[in-house]
Amino acid sequence: MHNNVDSLFEKLWNNYLEVTPSAVKVHELLGSTQQDDVINDHIALRTFNHEKIGLEKLAAHFKAVGYKECGEYHFEAKKLYAKHFEHSDPTKPKVFISELLVEKCSPELQTIVDALVEQIDETAVTAENFLYSGTHWQVSHETYKQLLAESEYAAWMAAWGYRANHFTVSINHLSNFETIEAVNQALKDAGFELNASGGEIKGSPEVLLEQSSTLADQHAVAFSDGEFSIPSCFYEFALRYNKPDGEIYTGFVAASADKIFESTNAR
Repeated sequence: MHNNVDSLFEKLWNNYLEVTPSAVKVHELLGSTQQDDVINDHIALRTFNHEKIGLEKLAAHFKAVGYKECGEYHFEAKKLYAKHFEHSDPTKPKVFISELLVEKCSPELQTIVDALVEQIDETAVTAENFLYSGTHWQVSHETYKQLLAESEYAAWMAAWGYRANHFTVSINHLSNFETIEAVNQALKDAGFELNASGGEIKGSPEVLLEQSSTLADQHAVAFSDGEFSIPSCFYEFALRYNKPDGEIYTGFVAASADKIFESTNAR
């Protein structure tokens, strides 16, 4: 496991850029050329609620560098459970980890997922690079399509494995933009497609968090039966508001997160 939070995020970021080349363009658009001009609000990771690689196994890597559990979320329709974690240093990104409740899915999906998980070496899960190690299995495009018909989340996991599903620009820290509307307009003017599920802006000042996101990049995956281009990862944008006590809200809004998951849906 990493002993340094910054090196962990650097590795996660570089791994994310490999399949999300548009993220570089987003940075250029929002923060000029200074990497430091764009502050990361949070990242999200996905997994299955399998004992071997469940949410807590991913969380252990973050806890090892100073993260603590802060909130939990339920997504009934998508059959997901999630938690978010915060570092003792509030300038470090928050972490949102979700897992698919496999037992609530069809027997067919359960069989496929069990077969994928079986191929993971136990030692890989605690290895330093696990959170950005990608897939540990072979999967066919046919199987991917079968999963996609039932759960986009499961299909994405089968194709991409362990990596940041998205990074998130903190609008609060942008010098050139005040509102989420302005950010969205700049993205659209630059030719980015936004996730319009539930509206381009998810949330509101009333729930203390507004979020938007690009649609995932299309990127080639080498499946066992050929190479196919499918949705990879996306970039999210978050504007946080102060709670009545004057402290900034650091949690997540389940109704909004539910729609953000759809940024990786096939177009």
